[in-house]
Amino acid sequence: MRYVLLLAVLLMTARPAAAQAPFPAPVEHDFIARDVRFESGEVAAEVRLHYRTVGQPRKDADGVVRNAVLILHGTGGSGAGFVSPGYAGLLFGRGQVLDAERYFLVLPDNIGHGQSSKPSDGLRMRFPNYRYTDMVRLQHRLVTEALGLTHLRLVMGTSMGAMHAWMWGYMFPAFTDGLVPLASNPVEIAGRNRVWRKLLVDAIVNDPTWKGGDYTEPPKGMANALGFLLIATSTPRLWQKEFGTAKAADAWLADQLATRTRTTDANDTIYHFRASEDFDPSPHLARITAPLLAINSADDFVNPPELPMMQSMIGTVTRGRFVLIPASDETRGHGTHSRPQVFGPYLAEFLKALDKD
Repeated sequence: MRYVLLLAVLLMTARPAAAQAPFPAPVEHDFIARDVRFESGEVAAEVRLHYRTVGQPRKDADGVVRNAVLILHGTGGSGAGFVSPGYAGLLFGRGQVLDAERYFLVLPDNIGHGQSSKPSDGLRMRFPNYRYTDMVRLQHRLVTEALGLTHLRLVMGTSMGAMHAWMWGYMFPAFTDGLVPLASNPVEIAGRNRVWRKLLVDAIVNDPTWKGGDYTEPPKGMANALGFLLIATSTPRLWQKEFGTAKAADAWLADQLATRTRTTDANDTIYHFRASEDFDPSPHLARITAPLLAINSADDFVNPPELPMMQSMIGTVTRGRFVLIPASDETRGHGTHSRPQVFGPYLAEFLKALDKD
């Protein structure tokens, strides 16, 4: 069914607070993808993909695993972010929406991220130039070659992972039963979204202390780059409440920049943001046959609700549906994608509908 849901704030505030629950410990794995050919024409003899699994695969009478769920992280993140009490504890516990006793959850670190192969491992700017198409193909190799899966119950993702979910829909249209992209728009990254991303990368590469990627200390331009990222992922209501004076805001900013500069690699960051340059699912939306639930929040700087593309394009997806969550004290701007207490009820409704198909 093709429609757009604009949900009343009353529905948001009326929900009881979600309770955390225990969930099975994740199991860590590494998969080595060999002879990887990138869209750029570059070739890597091998690429390491780290991933976590929670729960167990269960086969049907035909020997096909039907309960696998692939969850894809955002730019600069990793699958580790999904096994925190504030995420897994609200989704993976007994009786919860993605109960690990029912589902087999696969949480990869994408190439360039986490414990997977990345520029900061040693190659720096000589690392292959990967794009989103390459990342999705490697995800497919992970689930098919490492896990032996021929089917996914669900592909869902946050931010970059949401954009990958759109791509799964047309790159591998028969592979998954459902798609849930959280915090994205199904169009080329252009306009303000492109501008802040390019400014972020330029802040690093135009800085002489970057030294073409061969720096020995974090380039000075990293502070400016991180500043753009902070604004893009900002939470106006919460920040105003927590940093209600100029002094408090300045102190928080200084701490964030100091901490993140020490823990964020400049070359990895460049690759993270350049990877999105091939993203444009808009010509392919009619090829997405799986049911798709796109969820955005109204206070998202990256995907603001005044942009019309989601409303105008969701109808192109045969079984597409869009939920715009109103801004509230429970939303976190772009980061609402990682708050199951906010998006969880819509995901639960979607999964119930899949069960009826």
